Amino acid sequence: MEVAGMTEKELKDQTIREYVNLQRLKNAEDRDKELAYQEKILKARLQSLGIPTEELEP
Repeated sequence: MEVAGMTEKELKDQTIREYVNLQRLKNAEDRDKELAYQEKILKARLQSLGIPTEELEP
């Protein structure tokens, strides 16, 4: 099975990663620090895929 260019395994891996990140944020002692860290990592991933992140800023 393929969804938007992703195999079923890739989709499962991504979904698990998202769940883990949500749990990290939910249980973080310093939520603002954890949120900033996750945002930094996600921006790096987006940029590595050629997706500009400047327009994503509020």
